[in-house]
Amino acid sequence: MSTAPRAAPEQPVSLDRLALGVLMASFAGPALPDDYAALLAEGLGGICLFGSNIGAASLAEVRALTDAVRAAGPQAVISTDEEGGDVTRLHALTGSPVLGAAALGAAGSVDLTRATGAAVAADLAAAGIDLDLAPIADVNSNPDNPVIGTRSFAAEPHRAAEHVAAWVEGLQGRGIGACVKHFPGHGDTGEDSHLALPVLDAALEVIGARELVPFEAAVKAGAAAVMTSHIVVPALDAELPGTLSAPVLALLRERLGFDGVIVSDALDMAGASASRGIPAAAVLSLAAGADLLCLGPDKPAALIGQIRDAVVAAVTDGRLTRERLEQAVRRIADLPRALDASLGAAVGGGTIEGPVLDRAAQAAGAHAALIVEGHLPDLAGARVVSVSTPANIAVGEVPWGLAPDVTVLPTDPVPDGPLVVQVRDAHRRPEVRAFLGRVQAPAVVVEWGWPGPYDGALARLCPRGFSLPGAEAVATVLRGAGWDR
Repeated sequence: MSTAPRAAPEQPVSLDRLALGVLMASFAGPALPDDYAALLAEGLGGICLFGSNIGAASLAEVRALTDAVRAAGPQAVISTDEEGGDVTRLHALTGSPVLGAAALGAAGSVDLTRATGAAVAADLAAAGIDLDLAPIADVNSNPDNPVIGTRSFAAEPHRAAEHVAAWVEGLQGRGIGACVKHFPGHGDTGEDSHLALPVLDAALEVIGARELVPFEAAVKAGAAAVMTSHIVVPALDAELPGTLSAPVLALLRERLGFDGVIVSDALDMAGASASRGIPAAAVLSLAAGADLLCLGPDKPAALIGQIRDAVVAAVTDGRLTRERLEQAVRRIADLPRALDASLGAAVGGGTIEGPVLDRAAQAAGAHAALIVEGHLPDLAGARVVSVSTPANIAVGEVPWGLAPDVTVLPTDPVPDGPLVVQVRDAHRRPEVRAFLGRVQAPAVVVEWGWPGPYDGALARLCPRGFSLPGAEAVATVLRGAGWDR
C-alpha cells in the first residue's frame, strides 16, 4: 500500500477574487500606489496605462512600472492604447515614429502596415505591456465622425479590412496581443461615445457589408481580443449600447466565430454609464458577454472595490452566474504576455533591440499618403500658425503638427502672411472654416485631421493624421515651395 502523501485538493477561487479578475483598472500617476498593489495581490485582472501613468517617461521607466505591477499581481494583463499616428501613449510628447491608420491605408502597402504593427510590438514588449488596445477596425464612412477619423484605415470596408489584418499579424507575430476596436463599428456615427450615446442607425445587412468586414478579417487573422463600443444599434437592440447588449456581442461570437477575449471600452464613458453608474454598467456588460472590463483612467481603489462588490452581489442574487465569471477569467489568462514575446527587446536609455523600425519605408509611406491640393505659393519666410481646437479624448491634449510660431483661436485675428496654417478637421468646424476664409495669400493650409470636403481658395496639404514621418513629408513639400525651416 502506497504511503505517498495525497495532494491537497485545489481550493475553489473565491467569488471576490473572480470578480476582481475581470476588471482592468487604472490608477493616477507614474508609480504603483499601495492600495492598487493590494488589489493586484487580491486578484485584479488587469491594469491599463493612460497618459497620467506614462507622461514623459522613457521606455525604461515604463518598464519599471510594469515590473512593479507584475510583481504585485502576476496574473494581471497590462494594456495601453498604442495605435501609432495620432494616438500614442509611449510617444505622446514627441509624436509617434510610425504612421497612423489613415496614412497607412492611403499608402496602400499591407507590408508596410504589417511592419508598423511589428515596430509597435517592439516598443510595447520593451515596456512590458502585454495587450495593445489597437488597431482600429472602424470604417470611417462618416467624414464628420468626431472620435474615429484618422484612426481608421479607410472609409471603404475591404481596404480597412486588409490593413487591420496586416496590423494584427505584425503586432501578434512579435508576441503582443491585439485588441481590435470598436465592435460592431463606430465609424458611421456623428457623436463621441466618451461624451454621449451615439446611434448606428443602419440595417443589419448594411452593418454586415460595411462595419463587420474589418472585424471579420481581424478574427480570421487571430486577434487575441476585441473591444466593444458604447453605441446603440437599433437593428439589434434599441435600448442598450453594444458594450451592455447581449444581441450585439452575440453577433461577434456567433456570426464572426470569435472565441477570444471581449474587452469593454472604458465604462466611465458617458455612453456606458452616464445614466446608471459604473458598477451597474459592469454587471450588465458581464451578463451580455464581455470578459475584461476597462474602467477608465485615474480611478480610486475604492471604486474598484465597489464594482467588485456589485459583481459579487449580482452573482449572489442570480443576475450573473459564477460560471460566466470563471469563463471570462480563463479567457483573460490565455492572452499573450509581453514577457513571453521572443523579441530580444532590451531597455537601456530608451533603445530597443528587436525589429528595426524602417524609417525610410515610413517616410515613403508618408509621402504616398500625402494629398497636395492646388498650387503652393512662394513660402519664403512663412510663419507656421496653429489654429487651436480641442482634441478628441482618445487623442488627448498632446503636441501636433509642425512646431508653430504662433498659436491662435479660431476667433482671433489672422496674423500677417506669408503663412502655413495648421488645422484639424476644419470641415466639421464652422469657426475654423471662417478663420480660413479670412486668411490672405500667400498661404497654405495643412489639414492634420481627416481630409474632409474643402472648397477654400488656398492650397491644402493633407497628411492624414499626425506622426513624425508625416510631419517630415509635409515639411519636405513646404521646403520645395521656399519655406526655410
